[in-house]
Amino acid sequence: MAEKAGLKNRGYSREDVEDRREAAEKFTGASLDMVSRYAIDPEGASKNIENMIGTVQIPLGYAGPVKIKGSYADGEYLVPLATTEGALVASISRGMSVINAGGGARTAVYADYMTRAPVLRVEGIEHSEKVCQWIDSHPDEIQAAVASTTSHGRLHRIDKYPNGRNLHLRFLFETGDAMGMNMATIASEAVCRLLEKETGAVMVSVSGNMCSDKKPAAMNMINGRGKTAVAEARIPKEIVEGKLHATAAAIVETNYRKNLVGSSMAGTLGANAHAANMVAAVYIATGQDPAQVVGGSMAITTCEDLDGDLYICVRMPTVEVGTVGGGTRLPCQREALSMIDCLGEGKARKLAEIVCTTVLAGELSTLAAQAAGQLGSAHAALGRRYYPYIRGRESPRHACHQLQVQRPPHDARGRPAGDACRAHPDDRRRHGRHRGRHRRDVR
Repeated sequence: MAEKAGLKNRGYSREDVEDRREAAEKFTGASLDMVSRYAIDPEGASKNIENMIGTVQIPLGYAGPVKIKGSYADGEYLVPLATTEGALVASISRGMSVINAGGGARTAVYADYMTRAPVLRVEGIEHSEKVCQWIDSHPDEIQAAVASTTSHGRLHRIDKYPNGRNLHLRFLFETGDAMGMNMATIASEAVCRLLEKETGAVMVSVSGNMCSDKKPAAMNMINGRGKTAVAEARIPKEIVEGKLHATAAAIVETNYRKNLVGSSMAGTLGANAHAANMVAAVYIATGQDPAQVVGGSMAITTCEDLDGDLYICVRMPTVEVGTVGGGTRLPCQREALSMIDCLGEGKARKLAEIVCTTVLAGELSTLAAQAAGQLGSAHAALGRRYYPYIRGRESPRHACHQLQVQRPPHDARGRPAGDACRAHPDDRRRHGRHRGRHRRDVR
């Protein structure tokens, strides 16, 4: 137990966690009973969080299996997804099913560099040129500075962006199977200290925002950051029409007018339907940095009509993932990574290809649903949970047995219906598949 108690407690033991939680309850007046119920070892999470008071549980599901033929991922994968958005897992699963029916997805990783971009203060253009010349003429000294900080990372190159009395340097590192942000930061700072000593330039910040870390940036969209991954699939005409209830032409037009034209008019970086949804679900499940979802959101989705078949492709220039270090050390996240055989050394690029395929599946399903006019009904059936309007003061736990309940309209087969209906729970034959949902919603 730490010396200081309550809100000032900075210890990492389970006793420290309980002490802080009780102090937080007293200070806020909130009950944190569910937060206090966790299975992980707090000391094992000491490198992941400070002031721990418990955990927040997020539902974990899976989509797939999905067939992938890639440079690093080759096989069928059941992909773990952590989300609170209803209908997302079902939509991704539908996309994966269609991809499988078309023979599976093909994937590749084209680049793999983590970046950090310090900004230096120089005296002007002439001084800036001298610093750049020193960098070009002393690669061994620079590599030695990097090697003094890491045995896993290697400096690939330094891009230079002079601007008056500012000199931005964009370092590109190979970081193995770690996402590599900390590795790149520490190594970049070591090089900058060397530059200060040898050139007189002054490091103002180890991050000058040209990295660009956890912000949407054209720099990353064009040049990439982390892994640049691409996934594609060709869906035969009969599968498009039979499983997606649309045509290739309709999906292509939806993608063009929505993802390409609409995104251009909005000025978004990226042109996709909802790539961030899939990226967030995989990242949270597998212990990635959730803030890096912003990079994953810059995906470009393209579609073509090939004689009635649908060709669909997703390019993701910024897949910032790792299979060692960071959140991948936590037990639940390790188990999720094990589901797709992406735990440990030699697996980071494989994970990037699986992430890209998952985005491909989600894009395919959502574009098809929008092309067929089914998106709203799918969310009504799967994403919403209608809490019933109950007349009277009876206990909600038993109200479904006594009172009329307002529920989303469905036909006799349990599908969303066109006409509104007010269903009574006793009408179980007609709405039998929703009986359990009725009871949960009123509790």
